[in-house]
Amino acid sequence: MKPDTAEIERLNAAAAGGAEALLRALVERNGRAVRLASSLGAEDQVLSHMLLGIDPRASIFVLDTGRLHQETYDLMARMMSRYRMRFEVLFPAAEAVQEMVRDAGPNLFYAGVEARQRCCAVRKVEPLRRALRGAAAWITGLRREQSAGRSRTPFVEWDAEHGAIKANPLADWTRDRVWDYLRAHGVPYNLLHDRGFASIGCAPCTRAVEPGEDPRAGRWWWEWDAAKECGLHPPAGGS
Repeated sequence: MKPDTAEIERLNAAAAGGAEALLRALVERNGRAVRLASSLGAEDQVLSHMLLGIDPRASIFVLDTGRLHQETYDLMARMMSRYRMRFEVLFPAAEAVQEMVRDAGPNLFYAGVEARQRCCAVRKVEPLRRALRGAAAWITGLRREQSAGRSRTPFVEWDAEHGAIKANPLADWTRDRVWDYLRAHGVPYNLLHDRGFASIGCAPCTRAVEPGEDPRAGRWWWEWDAAKECGLHPPAGGS
């Protein structure tokens, strides 16, 4: 059920106290119906550390597309050991993947934006819908600094598509602030970051970026004129 405007305003007011204050307010209001969507990137590692400090049994899910880097799986294992926690791991529907690969091949994403978006829809967007069934709120690591398309990201919004509050506690954080937090708290992170990967997704669709290059330049780099999004996060105001 969509919350009233006052509830969204209360959560946005909580965000004024910082990311952890917003997470605490979400948990206090919704318990474990709050779910963190983690790609195991730097921002999600910050949020996982904060959220598990509030509730050691917090719900954190990962969309395993079947094409992730080995370093991402290694980080999952380190997290499970360090925090004594378990991820909810969602995979794409096997029949949908089989049909897609039969029709267009295993590397269809290189054929064009439409083909790549089909792959993202099967491997990420549909599993996200399943992950958010019954959720009162979901948490993301979106930051305004990440791209022009994310520059208007609010702290809290209503996600009509999934019928849940969408919270972006790090919306106003800089990249330096993210890394200062990880180092200060000794939070494990994906070792690909040390090799120049700013944004980490599927292995075939992610590369390292050069100093000064846009952080999203390492995603689908062959799509020079396309928005660097997979469909999980419509532009601010579009959900």
